[in-house]
Amino acid sequence: MSIYTIEHTWDAQPIDAAEQVHLTLQRTDTGDWSLTIDAPHHGDPPPSGPPGRFWRLWQYEVVELFFVAEDGSYLEAEFGPHGHHLLMGLSSPREIVAHELPVDYESSVESGRWVATALLSKDVVPGPLARFNCFSIHGQGEERRYLAWSALPGDKPDFHQTDCFPEVSLDG
Repeated sequence: MSIYTIEHTWDAQPIDAAEQVHLTLQRTDTGDWSLTIDAPHHGDPPPSGPPGRFWRLWQYEVVELFFVAEDGSYLEAEFGPHGHHLLMGLSSPREIVAHELPVDYESSVESGRWVATALLSKDVVPGPLARFNCFSIHGQGEERRYLAWSALPGDKPDFHQTDCFPEVSLDG
C-alpha cells in the first residue's frame, strides 16, 4: 500500500493542513488498483452532466493521478467530488490515444470533505510503472489553486511534465 499526501502547491509552496488531500493506492489480489481519496470539499460548482464519465473534468474541482510507464506512456486519472471521472491513456505528454476509459468510482461529500473510492483495471494502467504524481485543483478564476504531491518546475502549472515526476516503486 502507498499513501500520498498533497501538501503544497504545484511550485512547492506549503499549504494549510485543512487543504491537504490524502490518497491511498494499492494493488488488489487480481492486479487491479484500488484508490481512496480523502479531500476537502471547496464547494466549486459541479460539472453540468450527470455523475460518470465527464470530458474536461480538469476544469472543475478535481484530484488527478498520473501513472507513467517506463516507455513514457501514461494514464491520467481524474476524479471529482460529485461522482464524475475521466481516465485518459496518453502515448506522450498531451498525446491522447484513449479517453473515457472505464473505472468503478463512487464519491460522497460530507462535513466539508469528500471521500471517494475507485477501482482501476490493470488493463488501463500502463506498465511497468516508472514515475508517478498526483494533483488537486479547485477554485475559480484568479482563485484557482493547483496543488501537487511532488512539485514541478516552470512559471505556471503544467502537470504533463512527466519526466520531472519522481521515480516510484508501487506495490505489485
